[in-house]
Formats: sequence, structure tokens, C-alpha cells
Amino acid sequence: MEHDRRTALITGSAKGLGKMTALQLADQGYNLVINYVHSEREAEELSGLIRAKGAECLAVQGSVARPEDRERLVKEAADRFGTIDVLINNAGPFIRERRLFREYGGDEITELMQGNLLGVMHLDHLVIPMMRRRQWGRIIHFGFGHASEARGWPHRAVYAAAKVGLVSFTKTLAVEEAASGITVNMICPGDIRGDNKERMIHEVEHILDDESPRGRPGTGEDIARVIAFLCQERSDFLTGNIVDVSGGLDPIRAMIPRTAGSAGKADISK
Repeated sequence: MEHDRRTALITGSAKGLGKMTALQLADQGYNLVINYVHSEREAEELSGLIRAKGAECLAVQGSVARPEDRERLVKEAADRFGTIDVLINNAGPFIRERRLFREYGGDEITELMQGNLLGVMHLDHLVIPMMRRRQWGRIIHFGFGHASEARGWPHRAVYAAAKVGLVSFTKTLAVEEAASGITVNMICPGDIRGDNKERMIHEVEHILDDESPRGRPGTGEDIARVIAFLCQERSDFLTGNIVDVSGGLDPIRAMIPRTAGSAGKADISK
């Protein structure tokens, strides 16, 4: 176990954007704590890749929507590595089916708010004392494109409300913790779908995406490289920012039908 290396905890990191970020930070010299809910096999495979890069890795099962899981996640990470220097709040439940607000169940509203706002705040609250002791820390939140504008997003009322609330929290926490050497920023990925979440830019740069103003699909590397930059030692003057990494795409495209009831399936992914 290497305590001289900094440690990054990434929620929801067995697959997708979290996985790509973990690999990027391992290359940058971090030990990793990865987190998963059901993807145990993928988490173990990722742990092997990280260790092959010379970094230590701990995989912890748990849902960010459950307070007891969040507390256990932080405790196991601190017990193993002594501290948490970087917290990347990548995980967050998302209901892909388009629904009007009145069609949500109360338990679904609670889970979305716990996983996307309250759980993030709780995790930040748990790790900030460790960061303050070392006078250094990096906290990354995840949002959606144009979240900082607080626009309405039909069929995404609860998810959007949680993330827009997180925008304000990001900016507030950045100011409050700046003197402690802790930066707090939000990354807002574009419409990065399916296998592209685990691809490198060179794998898609010649693929045409008609919906993207940039002209190509987004990838996990697009997100991971921005996060890695924000986590660098000399990135301490960058805090309180809401960074769209979207290729110029505006994700809020849903239309309300004139007929009552559900509006079908979503055409974008988180």
C-alpha cells in the first residue's frame, strides 16, 4: 500500500465515464477507490487494469442513493489509504423513460434526489475534513449540458431539479473551501452513448454524428481528460466552474405532446 500517492474515489466507476476517468487518474499517479452497485465483474477487471499501471486499487460495492452505503464507502477508502484527496461524484440514478412529473412515484423522486443531490452533498461532507487536514483536495460533480442556465427540461423534472440544485451547491462550496486548498467544479457531459463512453477520441474522430455540432461523437476520453486536468496540482485556481464537455450540443430537446400520458422513450442518455 502506497500512502505517498494521492487517492481518488470515483463513484459509479466500474464502467463508462467513471472507468475512463479512473484509468486516466491512474496514469496520472493516483491510487483509486472504485465503486459499483451490480457490476462486480467489471469492477474486478478494472482493478486489474489499474494495478497493471502501478497504482493501488480498492473496489467497494454500494449505492450512492443509500446513506449507509455512502458512509461505508468513505470509511473503507480511508481505512485502506488513510485519506481521500479527490472525490469524483460520477454516479447518479437516471430514469431513461420520458415521464411527466405527475407520473413519478414518491420512491422514485426520493431515489433521484438522494442519488443526484443529497447523496453528493453527503459524500462531500464526509471527505472535506480529510482534505482540510492536508490543505488540498479536488471535488468534481456531474451535471448535464446547460445545467448552469437552470432551464426547464420536460420529462426530466426531478433529475434536472437535482442537478440544477447541484450547480448552486458547487459554486457555494467552491467559495467556502477555496482557502483550504480544495477546488470544486462540475463537469457536464454531452450525449455520449453506449460503447463510446469507454472509447478514446482517436477511435471516433472519423465517425460522423449528425446531431453533434462538432461533427463527431463524444467519448469517455473527452470527459476523463478534463477531469484529470482539474485534478492536477497546478489547477488550484480553477474552482466553481460548470464545464460543458458536449461538442456544442444542447441536450434539452424534449417536446410536450398535446395528448395526456407518457411521452415514449428517451433519445439521450446520461
